[in-house]
Amino acid sequence: MYILYGGRFTRSLMVEMVLAEGNIDYQLREIDILKNEHRSTEFLKINPFGWVPALITAEGVALYETHAINLYLSERHQLVHLAPRADETERGLFLSGLFTICDDLEPVMKRYYYPHRFSLNDADIPRVKQIALNDALDCLKVIDGRLSENGPYHLGDRFSLVDLSLSYWVALIYYLDVLKPFAAIRQCMNLVMSRPKLQPMFEYQIEWNKESLQSAKAPWSML
Repeated sequence: MYILYGGRFTRSLMVEMVLAEGNIDYQLREIDILKNEHRSTEFLKINPFGWVPALITAEGVALYETHAINLYLSERHQLVHLAPRADETERGLFLSGLFTICDDLEPVMKRYYYPHRFSLNDADIPRVKQIALNDALDCLKVIDGRLSENGPYHLGDRFSLVDLSLSYWVALIYYLDVLKPFAAIRQCMNLVMSRPKLQPMFEYQIEWNKESLQSAKAPWSML
C-alpha cells in the first residue's frame, strides 16, 4: 500500500485525486505545514527538500514532486484515462499540456499565493501578487484558446491528467471572479469537478481555500 504524506493546504490533494480515479489504496499521513512538520528531521529523511506531497511506494521508495508522482501512478497502474500510453498519438500533446501546467501556470500561481518568497518587504507583496495574477491570466488565455478550438478537454473528448491539474489550480482562484473571459476553461473545470470520484475532493479544496482566506494566520504563507 502507498503512504502519502500531505494534508490540508497542500498539493497532496492532487495526488489523492489520481489515487481516487485509479481506485488505488493508500494511507494518508497528515503533515501539518502550519506547525512546520514538513521541515522536521523525521520528514526531511523522506524528502530532503522539505516539501509535500511525498509518496512511499510498496517497494519503500520515496517519491516527490506532484506531477512526477501523478504521472508515475498513472503509468504504473495503467490509468490510460489519465495518461495516454507512449505509443498513442495523443501522448505528445498530453505531455505538452501537462508540462505547460507544471512549468508555466504553477510557478506563477505559487508566486500569487506565496508572495513573501519573492519580495524583500511586506510593502511589495500586493504588487508581487498582482503581477503574478496577470501572468497567470496570460497563461490561461493561451490554454483557453486551445480548449476553445479542440475541447472540451485538452485532448478533445478525452479527459486526462492535464485537465485534472488545470482544474486544481483554476479552482483556487475562482473566488477572484477573473475567469469570466475563459469560457472553455470554465467548461473544462466544471466537467472535471463533476466527476463522481473528484467532486468531494474539489468541495474539500474549496472549503480549505475559504478557511485560508479567512484565517489571520494564512496557511498559504506557511508552506
